[in-house]
Amino acid sequence: MYKIQTLNSISPIIHEVLSAGQYMISAEEPTPDAILVRSAAMHDMEFPDSLLAIARAGAGVNNIPIDKCSQQGIVVFNTPGANANAVAELVMAGLLLSSRDIVGGIEWVKENKNEADLAKLAEKKKSQFVGPELRGKKLAVIGLGAIGALVANAAAQGFGMDVVGYDPYISVAHAWALSRAIHRADSVEEAVKDADYITVHIPLTDSTKGMINDAFLKNLKKGVRIMNFSRGELADPEAIKAAIAEEQLVAKDLAIEEATEGFVMLKNENNVLPLKKNAKVSLFGMHAVSLVASTVGSAGGRTGANGIEESTLTMAMEHAEIGRASCRERV
Repeated sequence: MYKIQTLNSISPIIHEVLSAGQYMISAEEPTPDAILVRSAAMHDMEFPDSLLAIARAGAGVNNIPIDKCSQQGIVVFNTPGANANAVAELVMAGLLLSSRDIVGGIEWVKENKNEADLAKLAEKKKSQFVGPELRGKKLAVIGLGAIGALVANAAAQGFGMDVVGYDPYISVAHAWALSRAIHRADSVEEAVKDADYITVHIPLTDSTKGMINDAFLKNLKKGVRIMNFSRGELADPEAIKAAIAEEQLVAKDLAIEEATEGFVMLKNENNVLPLKKNAKVSLFGMHAVSLVASTVGSAGGRTGANGIEESTLTMAMEHAEIGRASCRERV
């Protein structure tokens, strides 16, 4: 029997995917054979000698010390695409939230629900919650993997947006999945030129860290809305802060409190977020410009245990055991 330690909350479906006869799953397991992790930082963790594999319930592995795992013979694998649909749906919701003050309208109704003639009052006040329509607007999608492809298709076919995509590493499968309505750009600069909306779906690497910086932002259309549902570190917080202050980026009623690596702390001045007035929100995994992603919780779907399958996990641990045994024989 293999002992599995979970570092984050994992879907209960895991007990259906991983049979109880072969796996013992616990968040408190002291000597695990494998670890299941979502977003927990593992770089400072000490790994027991029993550990054979680490499974990341998601696409990126930047929270896992790959070099250390390689030295210790620990197999690391991820589950790209497992939660793609869930994230894509949140991005579509972000497009709407960034365009229409939906939350502000809800809060207004709550505050005025006891008015004698609410319908008449709403007719007078509704103009303050208007915003641009998505149809016909240009959306730049940076990264056309599992999530980016879904977003591009939904925006073009569902909302009638003019979608331009950029991905120099696009796979054949994802290219075939794209609607013929999606335009191809040869560079990031070409994709974002004159874009009304930009959504980023790329991994965090040394080359992409801080890519949303002053140089990136200064050439964008004034009033652009950016959505980063990938990793917060893709954006330079100080550059985001400056762009909001200069109104290069739309951020209605959000006051910046501070900006540090990986996130911007925003203050809710006028109940535009679903938070109490003057509450603060840390936009960790995403830089929410125009209140995008401010209402986002977990994007975990129901595709297995975030995409982890018993056969894959078993194979990873068996290969790790064989590899370690081979190393011992050579020694």
